[in-house]
Formats: sequence, structure tokens, C-alpha cells
Amino acid sequence: MVEVEGAHRLSPAEQEVLRLRVVAALESGQVEGYKQAAEVFGVSVRSVGTWWRAYRRDGRDGLVVRPGRRPGPAELISPQDRGTVFAAMADYTPEELLIGGPLWTRPAVVELIRLVVGVDMTEQGVGLWLRRHGFTPQRPARRAYEQQSAAVQAWLDEEYPAIETRAKAEGAAIAWVDQCGLRSDTAPPGRSWAPEGRTPIVRVTGKRLRVNVMSAVASRGALWFTVFTDRFTAPVFTVFLDRFARQADRKVHVIADRHPVHRSKAVRAWLQANTDRIELHLMPGYSPELNPDELLNADLKRNVNASRAHNVDRLAHQTRRFLRRRQRQPHLVRGYFGAPHVRYAIT
Repeated sequence: MVEVEGAHRLSPAEQEVLRLRVVAALESGQVEGYKQAAEVFGVSVRSVGTWWRAYRRDGRDGLVVRPGRRPGPAELISPQDRGTVFAAMADYTPEELLIGGPLWTRPAVVELIRLVVGVDMTEQGVGLWLRRHGFTPQRPARRAYEQQSAAVQAWLDEEYPAIETRAKAEGAAIAWVDQCGLRSDTAPPGRSWAPEGRTPIVRVTGKRLRVNVMSAVASRGALWFTVFTDRFTAPVFTVFLDRFARQADRKVHVIADRHPVHRSKAVRAWLQANTDRIELHLMPGYSPELNPDELLNADLKRNVNASRAHNVDRLAHQTRRFLRRRQRQPHLVRGYFGAPHVRYAIT
């Protein structure tokens, strides 16, 4: 439940954000009726009704009630109002405030500033203003709706530290495992400059080719891999684990996602027979961002252009060549673990 104590003591900009939240909750059906909205947001039923009617009559402009607002440069945004704008951007998406889509684009920020502060800015001006205050345009990270934040936090706070402690006590290694596929029918990576209206052309194969990769990385810079063309199955996984254990020459705590193969009966039986060599730990579901090996996958797909391969053998050769090169570059493998969301895995 969201509680807003003393809404009348909020700054004008904070009141604007509150009105937008209340109306968005009513519009989306998150709350039913004025009374429930008033209870959830800690405001009066009368205020809820007033804001809703104004919104139904005039749209978002109906929620802008402060007099004396006028266009002006970015300097008219006070530090307090600026904090409110940044807090709204951090806590809500434009969709939740009835401003736009899921991303904070410059037009969405222009609209947010107009609604909550009363200052009209151009998109170019907003871009400069955001950069001046430490914002940059970034590609958003993807998170699955199904991800459970409590499970992720438990993994970070309890489960992985326990694995790390056990590995140190046993003199064992920790490795992160994942699998990915390279397909010839995906677009070539990157962009190419060209005159406007003249899309550049890259010659690619019209065949549907695919190779699969199973890999493992360790924070000290080690990399193991296998390239195969068949489906990913339990025998493929256990053969990889067996070879991996022989090459590591000591017990390995392997961390992987919850792929059905990793949880299969055949894999569980193999692990039971090899407990002194390999111990498998499964990460929380729908959380690929926790696995450093995902960054190897991204690196692979950026550097191996599957659409240019003429046949499967050629694609497999290019894939192996890239991965062998990375094996000789442990500093780059260690670099995968430097990303903020996987830095916890450095041992």
C-alpha cells in the first residue's frame, strides 16, 4: 500500500506527480473507485474525484492547476522541482504517469517537466539539461516480468556467498556456464553509415545455418567451450561437464540457469555419480543478467557474423576461432566480470 502523509505539505511539483499517479491507477484499474484510491494514496476522496473529473474533461492538462506558469529556460526549474522530476523518472515509467511509452525519451521528459513544473522546454534543451545533470541516453537492460526480486536478492545475499565459502574451503573452482546459438538468418551486427534514404546492403547467405555453443568462464580469466550443431540435450551437457572437470583438474562448482536440460533426470543422475568432481547450482529463474557468461555470448555474437557464413562448417570454424582467441586473452574474459551487475561474482 502506498501512503502519502500530508499531501497538502508536498511541493507543487510533488503534488503534480501525485495527481498523475492517482489518475494512472484509476485508469489502469489498479484501484477501484475513489474510496480505494484515496486509501491507497493517502488523500481525500474529494480530491480523487476532482482530479479524475478534470482528467476526463481536459486530459493531462486538466491536472495542471497551478497559476502563473510560463515558458522559460532550464534555470527556472528550482533544485526542489528538479529533484521531484528526477525522482519521478527513477520511480515510474512514462506509461505509469500517462505520458508515453515505457522509456524516458526526450519528448516524455519535456511533457513531465511541463506538467509538474510548468516550464516549456524544447527536446534539444531537455537533452542538454539532462546531460548537464549527469544523465546519458542508454540502452535499457531487459528484465523478465517473471523474475522474482526476492529470489534474486536471496541469491546475492545468501546463496552465492555460501557457494563461494564452500568452494574456498574445498579448494574448488567456481565457473559460470551458459549456452547460446548463432544463426545465419539474424541481422549483421552493428550499423553502417550511408547517405540518407540509401540503406546499405551487406551480402549474406540465404541458407538457414545454425551452430550452438556451450561455454564456461571463471573470474580469473579461464574459458572452456564446445561447439556443436545438434540440439542441446542432457548427453551434450554431461559430456561437456566431464571434459570440463578433467581439464580443471579439481572440483568445480558450476553455476547455470534453470534450463530444462540442467534440471533433467539424466543430468541429476550424472551429477550424483560425480559429486567429487562437479557440483551444479542453479540461479534464480529469468535472471540472465546475473551470469557473466552471458557477456561472452554477447561478445561472440558481436564478433562472429553468422549471416556471412557459406555453410555450417564455416560458421563452426569461425566460432571456434573466436573462442580460442578469447582463451588466449584472459584479461578480456576477466573483463566480463567487471560489469556492474555481475561484479559480485569476482572471487
